[in-house]
Amino acid sequence: MTETRLQQSAIGAMCAGLALTVVAAIVPFVDRATGNVLGEHLRSGYPAYSQERIDSAVMTWQVYLSVLGGLGLICWVLTIRAVQAGKRWVRGVATSIFALGASVALFNLLVRDTSGDTGLPPLIGWVGMLPALAGVVAITLLWRAPRATSPA
Repeated sequence: MTETRLQQSAIGAMCAGLALTVVAAIVPFVDRATGNVLGEHLRSGYPAYSQERIDSAVMTWQVYLSVLGGLGLICWVLTIRAVQAGKRWVRGVATSIFALGASVALFNLLVRDTSGDTGLPPLIGWVGMLPALAGVVAITLLWRAPRATSPA
């Protein structure tokens, strides 16, 4: 593949990652409006909690995941722009962002709370891992492309 084609493919993977980040940020809200898997997960871990306390915990998770989603969106957009501009530093920065984002997603999937169960239900945890899959593809394509020659 040519440099331009690899970069365009990387940008496509990044756009998919951006879309998956939006999905991951929206899922907790859709869940609350429909099946409330998160609320039921918390209720099963803390049966003595009042409904008000469960609702508060769900809200806390929603805010936390929304903030992560917002940060993810910013990172995707800035990285896409850097690739389009041919910045030399984009490989290292994109790899670092990927490592951080994937680590946080993995933490969210696996973290145990005081009940001994995972903090998030598996459905929401795995949805949060989806942007990392696009990140793996994007990083691989960026590293396969010849190094950019434009200034930092």
